[in-house]
Order: sequence, then structure tokens, then C-alpha cells
Amino acid sequence: MKEANQARLVDALRDAGTMTQAELARFTGLAPSTISNIVRALTSGGLLEVSPTVSRGRTAQAVRLSRSAGLLLAADFGHRHLTVAVADLAYRILGRRRVALEWDHRVDDGLSEVDRLAGELLTELGVDRSALVGVGMGLPAPIDVRTGQVGAPSQLPGWIGVDAAELAGRRLGVSVRVDNDANLGALAEQRWGAGRGAEHLAYLKLSDGVGCGLVIAGRLFRGAIGTAGELGHATMNEFGALCRCGNRGCLETLVATPALLAELARVHEDELTSIGDVIRLARAGEVTARRVLDDAGQHIGVAVANLCNIFNPDRIVVGGELSQAEDLVLASMSRTLNRQGIPAAAQAAELVLAELGTESQLLGALLLAGEAAGPHLLATLPPVELDAG
Repeated sequence: MKEANQARLVDALRDAGTMTQAELARFTGLAPSTISNIVRALTSGGLLEVSPTVSRGRTAQAVRLSRSAGLLLAADFGHRHLTVAVADLAYRILGRRRVALEWDHRVDDGLSEVDRLAGELLTELGVDRSALVGVGMGLPAPIDVRTGQVGAPSQLPGWIGVDAAELAGRRLGVSVRVDNDANLGALAEQRWGAGRGAEHLAYLKLSDGVGCGLVIAGRLFRGAIGTAGELGHATMNEFGALCRCGNRGCLETLVATPALLAELARVHEDELTSIGDVIRLARAGEVTARRVLDDAGQHIGVAVANLCNIFNPDRIVVGGELSQAEDLVLASMSRTLNRQGIPAAAQAAELVLAELGTESQLLGALLLAGEAAGPHLLATLPPVELDAG
């Protein structure tokens, strides 16, 4: 029982990052005296650290897993970039790096970069690699939950068919978990961002690709094999442009960053190289940039209306690079959703911008790293004697 109570407290901190002793008692259902005894014992054992904080206007003791107990590594792969961060077990980021990648890089090249950047960050922090206790990786691709393999369609063609978690674990020498980046964005926004309090959530990642993470009854939903939420491959026009998935007229062919830049290239040639350029031009009043963003919002709105009709979420969080356009995209999304969705479902869905911005996927990868670290942390619980409480 004592070991089970310890494990329950450690699991709560691994999920939340930091909690007061009163919050731990409410969350775990353990008596305050039991919480106090466990915290005292695990603090003296080096697994926890305690510091004063203010909670509800009163001074309280904030409890978190100690940095000496280990560090987490997050790797967020994008279409042409990689961001790596090291954090403590309370999910506080201690350092990060971002590098450009070739679109068609191979999995070994990508993992070599993760390894290299992790080494640089740990050296800066003055800690050995043995300090890493969990790694989370986000990929812009579906992950087959039966095999762990990266599936197609993928923004990372050099990774398809690879068990990324197994390969990364061998290279880094630590437990690794991998998931689709939109799923990780949904997890982070649900925990710390615009999805807090939502029971049924859809998180849209609108960038070089279009992804969607789904939370149903408070839990991430991956589907039968891990492909749930591939909204970017919803067919908008069966005779439209050819998509990398092999179909025609997918949402991604209309609203992904390369499609928007290609549309504007007819007018602006090589002036625009990023979605940020398009947004700046639109905010300055340039009519073609405003039209392209408004059209994108309308296309996304059609797909979201269908999603609401089927899934009936209570909140839709819009993230990814395109979310920086804010009202320039959100306004037409909202109009289209209300016009084409079942009225009750459309009205029930609150449409909001991601609060964590482009950090959503990276922070979600840290949550995944925390899950990977769980067995290690529980294995290090000291065999202490506790009062019955």
C-alpha cells in the first residue's frame, strides 16, 4: 500500500508537473497527512523538491519532481525543420535548438540531428546523458499503433515504414515514445492551453500539412490503427489537384502552406517565401493575400463543419503556422462552419486560437517524454517507511 501511494503521487506529478500538497491530496484521494509523509520521505531521497508558492491567496508548498531525478528530451519534426528541447520533470524547458532539414532527409539523418542537438544542450546544462530518463518525438505522419511504424501519407518520406521509437531508443539509449504531431498539439493545448476544460476537442495543425488531433471524453483518440484525425486528406474536390496521398482535391492541396504560396506566386512571383510573408502583406491591405487567406478559411470551415456534424466537439483549437493569421482566417472559418454545419453542432463548437502557438507540438512531445519516463521513475522509488496516515 505504501509503495502504491508513492507511485500514485509520482504519477500525479509526472502528469501535472507541479502541484501543491493540497492539490495532490485532492487529485490522488490520499489523506493530507499521507501526502505530507510521502513528500517528506521522497524529498529527503532526492526524488522531489519543494518550494513556497501562492495558491488561492495563501502560501503553500509547491511539489515537483527533482531535476536530479532526471531530464526529459522533446523532438518536434516539421516539414523542413527540427526543434529539440531539454526540460526538467516539471516540464520547464531548460534549453532548446532548432535546425533546418531537407524535406527528403532519411530517418538516420534526422535521428543523428536529434542526438547531436541533445548532446549540445546537455553539455550546456553541465549534465551527463545518463540524466535523460524519457524522450518524446512528434512526427508529421500517422503512427500505426499496431506496429509503431511511420505510415503514409507523410511529410517525411524518408521515414515511412520505420519504427521510429525503436530506432531512436537504440541511438539515444533511453525510452522513446513517438506520436503524430497534431495529437501532441491536442495534448498540450488540453493540458496548458486553449483546450483546458474541454471534454471533446479537435486541434487543427495548419502548416506545411494539415493535421487534426482528437480528444474524446477527455482522452486522446487515435482510432483503430492510429490514423484518426487525418483531416488534411478529406476530399474537397474529387477532380482537384493531385495530393501526395494519391487522391485528388484533398484539403491539404488547398490550404497547406505550399499551396497558398503557389497560389500567390502567380501574382507576387518570388516575393513570398513563408506564411508570415503572406500574413504581413494581408494585414497591410494587399487584396490578393487577403483573398487567399479568406478562401483558406472557407475551405477549412467546410471540413470543420463536416467534422462537427460527425464528431460534435465542444471546442476546436486552431494551431500551426496559419493560426498566426488569426481573424484573417478564423472569420471565414466561423462563417462557413455556421452556414454548413448542423446548427446545434456548429453552435456547440467553440472556435478558438491555440494559446501555445507553434509551441504546442513541442510541449506535447514533452508530455510524451514524461510518459516514457514513468516506469524509470517508479523503479527508483526508495524503500522508505511511512506513517500510516
